[in-house]
Amino acid sequence: MLCACSGEQFKFEDAPQSPESLATRDFSASGLSSRTGDWESKLEDVQVDEVESTLKEALSLNYEEARALLGRLEYQRGNFDAALQVFQGIDIKGLTPRMTTAIVERTRLRKSRSKADIIPPSVMSMHSVSLLLEAIFLKAKSLEELGHIKEAAKECKLILDVVEAALPNGMHEGIAEDCKLQEMFHRALELLPNLWIKIGYLNEAITAYRRALIKPWNLDSQRLASVQKNLAAILLYGGVETSLPPPLRVWGLTTPNCIEEAILLLLALMQKVAFGEIKWDAEIMDHLNFALSVSGHFELLAAHVEQVSPGIYERADRWYFLALCYAAAGQNEVALNLLKKVSSQSEAKREPDILALLLGAYISSQDPKHAHDGITFARYVIDLEDEMNGHFKAQAHKFLGICYGNAARISISDSERALFQKESLSSLNYAAFNMKEDPEVMFNLSLENAVQRNLDLAFDNAMKYSSVVAENSGRGWKLLALILSADRRFKDAETILEFASDEASGSDQFELLRLKAVLQIAQERPKQAIETYSILLSQIQAQREAQSNNSGHAKSSHTENIAERNMEMAVWQDLATVYTKFGSWPDAEICLNKAKSIEFYSPKSWHTTGLLFEAQSLYKEALVSFSVSLSIEPDYVPSIVSTAAVLIKLGGQSLPVARSFLMNALRLDPTNHDAWMNLGLIAKMEGSLQLAADYFQAAYELKLSAPVEAFT
Repeated sequence: MLCACSGEQFKFEDAPQSPESLATRDFSASGLSSRTGDWESKLEDVQVDEVESTLKEALSLNYEEARALLGRLEYQRGNFDAALQVFQGIDIKGLTPRMTTAIVERTRLRKSRSKADIIPPSVMSMHSVSLLLEAIFLKAKSLEELGHIKEAAKECKLILDVVEAALPNGMHEGIAEDCKLQEMFHRALELLPNLWIKIGYLNEAITAYRRALIKPWNLDSQRLASVQKNLAAILLYGGVETSLPPPLRVWGLTTPNCIEEAILLLLALMQKVAFGEIKWDAEIMDHLNFALSVSGHFELLAAHVEQVSPGIYERADRWYFLALCYAAAGQNEVALNLLKKVSSQSEAKREPDILALLLGAYISSQDPKHAHDGITFARYVIDLEDEMNGHFKAQAHKFLGICYGNAARISISDSERALFQKESLSSLNYAAFNMKEDPEVMFNLSLENAVQRNLDLAFDNAMKYSSVVAENSGRGWKLLALILSADRRFKDAETILEFASDEASGSDQFELLRLKAVLQIAQERPKQAIETYSILLSQIQAQREAQSNNSGHAKSSHTENIAERNMEMAVWQDLATVYTKFGSWPDAEICLNKAKSIEFYSPKSWHTTGLLFEAQSLYKEALVSFSVSLSIEPDYVPSIVSTAAVLIKLGGQSLPVARSFLMNALRLDPTNHDAWMNLGLIAKMEGSLQLAADYFQAAYELKLSAPVEAFT
């Protein structure tokens, strides 16, 4: 029972008392009796008698050590209240300086001691120090069991204060060979932050975790990793903002915030996992996933997922996880390639991953060039109808409808386009029937009906969408205004845009203001349009200055900056078109130069340049500009139609070439009324009056239902 780790004899520091006064008096002082009949012990009576006999005969024990042992016995028996009363009889405050001195003297490396150095007999042995530290620790545990958490934390902190005062630079590796001091200290390091967390003192808990990490305390790799993981978790989820203490501010005035500090800790832990220093811990990856996601570092997260050893995740699960990361980072091509692997033949024996298939359908629906991939993903999910619930099937129909609509817009076959448009409406109507409150279904159903010129249905669905997401429906109000403009209700469209722009902010407000100016141009109100564009430019400039002034705070994302630049460029392009139309050519040229300074290789800028040359009857220069536009984007329909229009003006042998351009434009956009109008002019010049009349009729009808700007 009385192990002496250091091999030294314990001596009384006061005059020796009788064994009876040593043991029996201590029991009485704490309200306990040494008689076996009063203890109600879980231990056998023989064991109790043996302990009493040992305590009485071991004259090497002093008063405090005896109490420490008796308190330990009561704690082990589960009598926490009795144990606490025994421990309270130890004068810890009076012993603290002696304990500190003893640790300093007895942990000094033997090499640093001279032969003349002799430890005074009054210095406590390391075994005594360990016994007293254990008593403090068990006192803290007893207080915790009795619900006195704050007092327990204070007792636990006392252990750290004593040891840290004696070892300000941490523990050397050989200290564990002599006694239980290191083990008691480590247990206190782990217990203290948990106690603070229990009573909601999160700042104190963070301080305690940092205290455990700031110096080398000989924690083994797994124990150290546990402290780092727990600190990262409380920094991420604790909801408190706490700055690093001055000794840890190695970055100077710029210090990491809570999330950044957690990320650094978790990255260090992942490195240890990679090198095999600690075991794989799924919680570390979960915390890192959350931290990097909320901070927008998706590519870094993907890199760490790729570094995870094989076997931790199943292959398909790893691909799905990586696809989520790359999709969030905007790398949709990489994400789609990974998702194709999930549904490939190599995974045929595995159960289909519906979530991965739906993610593939969703990503594909964002870009028309991936429309056919999206159709494949969505069809795969729908074919699994017996193995999934109705919600997933409805989601698959939603993405299928969007992808069919996108496929129709890039189709080169009239029959195929008609089929895709029919399938698009069918799938979206199925999704709308099964997900009546899904705003995305409402929006896309409205959009598809608008593209197919079903304006009444498009209007109804756009109104439903805007009412559901009234606070954040910039694109909904824009679509609604375009539908009204296609119905020639310009005043109503402008009223809606005025209301919506007052409610919107940021890029949504810019989009709505620009559309308002376009509507004013369509109503032959150029002065009001120019004034609206001026307001828009001033707002863009004000936002840019505000971002510049707040450079020390949260910065706008790269995507937001690009959107802002594109909006400014579109404004200058629109102004150039206005000035060209009304013959103010120098102003138009200034605006074009502004637009090209933002993005030189913009097809619309070169197209507008061509329109300026055409207005000045500089047809060759206009053709060159249109050619530059088409070299940047070969399928840019406005430049294709304008090239044909200039060739028609040149006449002669140019008419067949012009017809070829126009047929190509109608292949890409069958609803382009300008293309039909120019085809009518060619037919009229060639003497085919009936054919010309048909072309003119088609152009007239399409123009009546054409929005002021393309729906998509």
